Amino acid sequence: MNVLLIYPKFPDTFWSFTYALSFIGKKAAFPPLGLLTVAALLPEEWSKRLVDVNVKNLTDKDLLWADMAFIGGMAVQRKSAKQIITRCNASNLKIVAGGPLFTAEPDEFKEVDHLVLDEAELTLPAFLSDLNNGQPKKVYRASGFCDLRDTPSPSWDLVKMKRYASMNLQFSRGCPYNCEFCNVTALFGHRSRLKTPQQIISELDRIYASGWRSSIFFVDDNFIGNKVYLKTHLLPALIEWRKDKKGCVFLTEASINLADDAELLDMMVTAGFDSVFIGIESPDEVSLTECHKTQNKNRDLLESVMIIHHSGLQVMGGFIVGFDNDRPSIFQQQIDFIQKSGIVTAMVGMLQAPPGTRLFDRLQRESRVVNTFSGDNVDGTTNIIPRMGIDRLSDGYQSIMKQIYSPKNYYRRVKTLLKELKAPEINQPLNIQRFLSIFRSAFRLGVLGKERFHYWRLMLWTLICKPRLISLAITLSIYGYHYRKICEQYIL
Repeated sequence: MNVLLIYPKFPDTFWSFTYALSFIGKKAAFPPLGLLTVAALLPEEWSKRLVDVNVKNLTDKDLLWADMAFIGGMAVQRKSAKQIITRCNASNLKIVAGGPLFTAEPDEFKEVDHLVLDEAELTLPAFLSDLNNGQPKKVYRASGFCDLRDTPSPSWDLVKMKRYASMNLQFSRGCPYNCEFCNVTALFGHRSRLKTPQQIISELDRIYASGWRSSIFFVDDNFIGNKVYLKTHLLPALIEWRKDKKGCVFLTEASINLADDAELLDMMVTAGFDSVFIGIESPDEVSLTECHKTQNKNRDLLESVMIIHHSGLQVMGGFIVGFDNDRPSIFQQQIDFIQKSGIVTAMVGMLQAPPGTRLFDRLQRESRVVNTFSGDNVDGTTNIIPRMGIDRLSDGYQSIMKQIYSPKNYYRRVKTLLKELKAPEINQPLNIQRFLSIFRSAFRLGVLGKERFHYWRLMLWTLICKPRLISLAITLSIYGYHYRKICEQYIL
C-alpha cells in the first residue's frame, strides 16, 4: 500500500510567520506533527510519503504514486484542504481525513471516502482492521479519550527538518479549564492526559540526533495542566537531558496561574523554556466572567505577566474583543494593557464561535451564528453577530491593530519587555541562517524599512543596556515586520 499523507497550506496569518521566515531561509514555522504521528500508527510495511504543501508543491506524480491519501488539518486550512480533496477525487484517489477540521465539521466533507475522526490512536486501528477485511466504513468516531502512553513517536524520517523554523512535540492533551469559546476541551477533554518522561526524552533524542539545535514547541493545550507531575517527573527529566546538550530552547502554551508558582517557573527556565503563550483574553473582569475564564479573574494581570517576564519566560498573549459585555471603552483598554504589559506578540482577535464549543451552541440558539468559522482568530472577521454591532466591533478592532503594530508602539513594547526579561540561561547556537538574518534585518528593516529609526534606536539601547538580549531584539524586530505586513494586507 502506497500512502500519501498531505498537509494543507496555511493562509497568511499572524501564526504563519510568512514574512519572517524569509529572514532565516525557512519554508514553514512547524512540521505537521499530527500527520507524522498518524504515519507512525500505520502498518510498517506500507510505503509512506508526506507532502506538506507549506514547503513543497503537491504534484500529479505524487497522486499517481499513491493508493490512498491521508489528509489532516485545522479549520484555518479549510480552503487548501478542499482544493486537495478536489485534486484527489479527480485522480480517483481514495481519501482518508481526520484532525480538528474534519472532526468539528464532518458533514462539510461528503467527498471524503473515510472520515477517521477524534483521536487517531482510538479510531485509526478500527479503520485499518475494516480496510484489511475489505469493509471500511464512512465514519469512525471515538467514545472516549486515548492513553498517550500508547502514542508512538512521530515518523520524523518523512520530513526535511531544515525547511522548518521550529520542531514540535506533545507532552499532554486536554485542559482543566472550561473557557466558553475554546474547542480544546470538546476535542481533548478536561483531564490532562500525559506522555511519560521516557517518551518525551526519546522524541527529543531523535530530534537532537538529527542535528537540530533550535527551538522546539511543546504543543500542549495547557502545559501546566498537571503541575505536580510536571514538577516531579517531566521537568527533572528535561533538566537532566539538557546537561550535555547545546541549544534547543523550548516554548509552550499555559494558563496565567503559572505566575503563582515560583518553583515551577524556575524549573521551566532551567529546563530550557524561554517563552510561553498565555490566553489573557481581556482586562475586563465582567467579560472574563462571561466567557468563564476563571483562572484570569481576581488577579492583577499586569503583575502576573511581569512575574513571568522576571523569571526569564517571554509571554506571548492572546486577546479577544467582541464579548457580549464589552463596551466601546474595551478597545482602548486592550491597547493600554498590551502596551503596559510588554507583551510583544499580542494576538488580538474578534470573538469567533468554533463548532463544538459552548459558545457556538449558545449563539446558535440565539440565531447569532451567521458564517463559517475561519479558524484564524486574527483575520479581522467573525462568524457571529456581536452584541455591540459588527461595524463598531470592526472599527474598534482595526484601531487596536493599527496602534499596537505601528512601529512606534511596537518597538516601545519590545523595549518594555527587554527591560523586564531576565536574560536566558540557554542560547541557540549561531548557525549560518541566523548569522545571515542579522544582516538581512539590518538592511531590510534598518535601511529600507519605514521603522528604521525605531530599529536602530532599539539595537543601540539593547547593546548598551541588555547586550545578552540582542539576538531576541533582532528576532522580535523581524516578527514585527511580519505582523505589520499581515495587518496592512488583511486587516487594515
